[in-house]
Amino acid sequence: MSSTMRSFVTYVSWALCFGAFASVVAASSPTSVDAAEPGRGELSAELGGTTLTVFTYHPPACVSRGVLLLFHGARRNAADYRDLVRRHARRVCLNVYVPRFDRERFKSWQYQRGGVIRRGVVRSPDEWTVSLVQPLVQWARDREGGAGEPVYLLGHSAGGQFLSRVAAYSPPAGVRRFVVMNPSTHVSPDVDELIPFGFGWFRKPVASLKRYLSLPLTIYMGSEDIGSKNLYRNAAADRQGANRLERGRNTFNAARALAREKGWEFNWKLVIAPGVGHSFGRMLRAREAESAFGLEDR
Repeated sequence: MSSTMRSFVTYVSWALCFGAFASVVAASSPTSVDAAEPGRGELSAELGGTTLTVFTYHPPACVSRGVLLLFHGARRNAADYRDLVRRHARRVCLNVYVPRFDRERFKSWQYQRGGVIRRGVVRSPDEWTVSLVQPLVQWARDREGGAGEPVYLLGHSAGGQFLSRVAAYSPPAGVRRFVVMNPSTHVSPDVDELIPFGFGWFRKPVASLKRYLSLPLTIYMGSEDIGSKNLYRNAAADRQGANRLERGRNTFNAARALAREKGWEFNWKLVIAPGVGHSFGRMLRAREAESAFGLEDR
């Protein structure tokens, strides 16, 4: 294959989006070998003494373009999330891994808020739930047979809260994009706001905050996600805004303003799907999903 043709294939593969270009996938040349059988599966991931059930989906009749690690909502219905994302995974040829964080072992302070602090005491990093994501990324890559496999992290609702803490406090290396979708709360770019809502009391808060703002992170919100059902409320959460949409906008705007003030690298995006509320399926079907995942940049 000529160098010109190879460049074209690389461009096309990353131009794929959630909701379009299925025919391009079939025509593109392979970039990796899918190590698993097509279809749905259920696995156990051993992560340094913690075992997680992981629901998987490998699209049939296409070659993997990367890994999508998906973090479920507060109902802990990982299998449902896996099933909801299948159509989109087929269109973009991403292999899906959805770990289940059960309520018995992962209460809301451990899942939604990352397990970083408990009753006013910062815990040891090896006890943080967010610290499980780096070995989980490596585990998924190993199953795909490639250390360089592109990885996307997506968290919706409670999973979006969790992913915000992952990005802020323990971001895994080599992630192509973090997509924080419809969370009730974020980690504010503020060294005075205490963890798990900011960087106060966190180790090396300024350096960690600077790293946070440099990540390829998307806050992806629905324009109609303005209700109060299951909206987390406390003083720190309410300082972020009155509803999920407002909190997402305020967090992004504060992060952008701080990066400009400090002259720091800033790689976040704010993407809003018009006419969509607190719906995982509709957020994925919206044409704005392409931009949320940064796929139009590839």
